[in-house]
Amino acid sequence: MKKFTLLLVTVFTVNFAFSQFYVSASGGYAIPSAGVKMGEKITTSETEVTYGSFGEGLNGQLRFGYQIDETFGVELGIGYLHGDDQIKSDVNIPNYRMTDAIARGRAFGVLPQLTYRFNDHFYGRIGALLKVGGKTEAIVDDKNYIADEASGTTISTAFGLPAGAFTHTNYTVDFHGRLPLGVVAALGYKWDIGNNMSFFTELEYMGVSVTRKDSEFVAFNTDVVLADGTVAVEGLYTLDNLPAGYVKETEYVDDLDSATLAANGDDPYPAKKLSETVPYSSFGINFGITYTFSKKEKN
Repeated sequence: MKKFTLLLVTVFTVNFAFSQFYVSASGGYAIPSAGVKMGEKITTSETEVTYGSFGEGLNGQLRFGYQIDETFGVELGIGYLHGDDQIKSDVNIPNYRMTDAIARGRAFGVLPQLTYRFNDHFYGRIGALLKVGGKTEAIVDDKNYIADEASGTTISTAFGLPAGAFTHTNYTVDFHGRLPLGVVAALGYKWDIGNNMSFFTELEYMGVSVTRKDSEFVAFNTDVVLADGTVAVEGLYTLDNLPAGYVKETEYVDDLDSATLAANGDDPYPAKKLSETVPYSSFGINFGITYTFSKKEKN
């Protein structure tokens, strides 16, 4: 029993001698790992598909780590993504429709990870990625010259205005997702720049998709505008008076009965809609600095 106790104390003492606490801060930029269709660019002569991922953009991380021994360690990271604008609809057809619709990700995540040191400079880490907050934000600016496509009725005719009148609509929608679980992995290289400080750079992969839970209009306004830019009708539609086919809040569900689907028709924002999954996966490069609270002692 005494020998076993002595062995436990010896193992604990050796591990404690090698162990160390540290904190790291980093920033970087990510590109799509596998771009999926995000939207379309439409002109009078062609239609072009746009690809991307909501994981593309600037990101920052704060990681708290514990080096267990010479090889293995654990980390808990907190990250923020400031996603780039993704084109959802870019329509440029003069005197018919002009639309500029973009979407972008804003997300907070938690990253529990294991780390592995190949040597004093090279290391790797792998773990889970949980997005715990944020949103996908859609911003739309639309100029529409046609009141009824089926009949060809223009806005000018519909409102009894001079030729060239159009509706100008601006709105913002926030999409929220269900709690996703993804994977994060990175390879890095670090070098000391002081007794307790080191600089590092790393290549990082994040693999995660988010299933939408709900969406909400946070801004909406439609004016009727003359060809010279004069507003003829202000606030035709607002948040308190949305047009047909739009409700302020939409719930995304996994199944809908046929009656609800038929009632929804082509409405872009009904009260309930089938779930959609949006991509956040990316490859990125990070640069950062690490502060170690106690340097390891080699025995």
